[in-house]
This record gives sequence, C-alpha cells and structure tokens, in this order.
Amino acid sequence: MKLIIAYVKPERLNDVKQALYEAQVYNMSVTNIVGSGRQRGYSETYRGAEMEVNLLKKVRLEIGVNDNFVQPAIDAITKGARTGQIGDGVLFVLPVEQALRIRTGELGPPAMG
Repeated sequence: MKLIIAYVKPERLNDVKQALYEAQVYNMSVTNIVGSGRQRGYSETYRGAEMEVNLLKKVRLEIGVNDNFVQPAIDAITKGARTGQIGDGVLFVLPVEQALRIRTGELGPPAMG
C-alpha cells in the first residue's frame, strides 16, 4: 500500500482527475494550497507598484492505492498534469503501514479499495 502525494497546477486538476478515472483510481483527497518550488514565483505591476509573487496557487492530491495501482496512478497523474512548462508539479510516493476502513473495520489492502 502506498500514499501518492501530488502537487499540480489548479487548471490541470480536471485533466488529472479524468486520467485517474480512466486508470480506475477513484479515491482521492484534493486540497487548494499555496507554495513555492523551483518556479520561484513571478513579478507583476499592480497600480504602478512592482510586486513579487512567490507563493503560487497549487492543488495537492492525496491518493491511497494498493501496490498494483501505484504505477497506473503515477502515469495518470503525469499524463493529466504535464504541460511541458515549468511549474507542472511534483509527485511523491510514500509507504503506508496500515489502512483501516472505519465503516466496515476492514484492514490492509481491502480497506484501500
């Protein structure tokens, strides 16, 4: 069992979700966040004043999957999020020691779906 955490551009969320659904990955949590990475932000002029914007809007997806869905989920996220431009995002895969479905009490891989 693994936990996939992905940070992507907000405008790519629908494409990522569609690609995940095509890969039969349906369980996910989505959070709107701000952050900085290699993109480092940008400068803009607002009412004549130069402003440095270094915390950019991103979307964080958390997806718990069984081992046989790890690579399809990674491929789907990459397919949906990639534009070829800087700031496309980053993805992490972490081990999950235990999972429990609260409603049924199922443990381990059956709890992940």
